[in-house]
Amino acid sequence: MVIPASSDGKIKIIEVTKIFDTPQGSVEALHEVSLNIGEDKIICLVGPSGCGKSTLLNLIAGFILPTSGRVLVNGKAIRGPGADRAVVFQQDSTFPWLSVARNLEYGPRARGVPETERKTILENLLKLVGLAEYRDLYPRQLSGGMKKRVDLARAYANQPEILLMDEPFGALDVLTKEKMQLELLRIWRQDSRTILFVTHDIEEALFVGHRIAVMTPRPARIAELVEVPFEKEIDLRIKTTPEFQSHREMIMEVLYKSENNGGDEA
Repeated sequence: MVIPASSDGKIKIIEVTKIFDTPQGSVEALHEVSLNIGEDKIICLVGPSGCGKSTLLNLIAGFILPTSGRVLVNGKAIRGPGADRAVVFQQDSTFPWLSVARNLEYGPRARGVPETERKTILENLLKLVGLAEYRDLYPRQLSGGMKKRVDLARAYANQPEILLMDEPFGALDVLTKEKMQLELLRIWRQDSRTILFVTHDIEEALFVGHRIAVMTPRPARIAELVEVPFEKEIDLRIKTTPEFQSHREMIMEVLYKSENNGGDEA
């Protein structure tokens, strides 16, 4: 089902346009994009490669600012990065010279959190992501999926209100990727956050997301905002159901239509 954007949201993107100046001239990445993201919900961005998904994520992170329009969190304009937002990238971002435990302690230690409180945070995180027995291992001793769990736990360590995930499982093999999708939902159900999840994988978006914003080719707009009707059950078998596949085909049709229209229709 296609739905309109709600009038409220944890994150509000209001008619945002982003233009980059390059040696070849100006490039418009986003054109008057508006989107509301509700509190403690997972919204996924899907669209063609290079359409501006990561640009939108970077605007919310505060790494860049809009050319026009506004990006608000809790009603306040974003002026730069903040502790209320954490980013998980596709690339492994663990510190190779630190153990799992020291990686997870790094953020709270840098913020000056007292040792007793740091230990409590650490034990809770190790339990949350299922890495307690690996606490003394180093990243080189971990699998790709385990390192990604460390990345996710490090994001949680600073207790952000919002997680921004930029194709976080894109570099993993298919089986590990599906395990991490399950892991993300398990963690979210235990300790929910507002999550913006960028992916090029429609099945992944349908499985983890509550809503999916389908973006047009550059300059990107929101072609459609799709409500995901499935409960966030931790069961991969839902991907094989007719309803799931029907929604996948519908989103594919939106993408094909926007491609053929050159991104001019929103």
